[in-house]
Amino acid sequence: MNRVRVMPREIEIRFSGSGGQGLILSAKMLSAALASEGLNVAQSQSYEPTSRGGLSRSDLVVSDGEVDFPLVTALDYLVIMHQVAVGASAELLKSETVVIIDSSKVDSPPPGEYTCYSLPLTEIARSIGSGRVANIIALGTMTGVGGPSGREAVDKAVAEMAPRGFRELNLKAFSEGVRLGEEFAGASAVQSREALAGDIRG
Repeated sequence: MNRVRVMPREIEIRFSGSGGQGLILSAKMLSAALASEGLNVAQSQSYEPTSRGGLSRSDLVVSDGEVDFPLVTALDYLVIMHQVAVGASAELLKSETVVIIDSSKVDSPPPGEYTCYSLPLTEIARSIGSGRVANIIALGTMTGVGGPSGREAVDKAVAEMAPRGFRELNLKAFSEGVRLGEEFAGASAVQSREALAGDIRG
């Protein structure tokens, strides 16, 4: 089903975690999906070596016109895949921010009031074949709860950009993430960060 997109302003998105979790790939997949829908996307990224804590993040600024400023200032969507990334985005959250957290790797979510979906993403990824596709499950969850791009566009981007030999596993991970996101949204399972602290949903 095609969704009618209303974009009164730019949308800011961040994928964050530790090095090696595939966050830049997830952001590139979403960027390709958004571009295929006719939107303009500015992407930036930062990757720290393990000796400095291993923080990795990739940001997208999305607009149906020209992107006014290429760096995020107030996030609409945030994925946190590791505890090391929590502090890096705390000041960019607002009450409307949708935050997807890997409860397998994050013990203490950032403070504040925002919409939070907490899932053991790494554990779920292992159960379907490999913990390395937790980033794709997160991308699917974002899509399933009503993310910035439609499912068909993201599914196509995942299929085209998945690492060689891992296409089917990535598509399976994306589908599982979408299913989980739709279950959350359908059950109105949106709660504050405080209510979700320590909760594991599957």
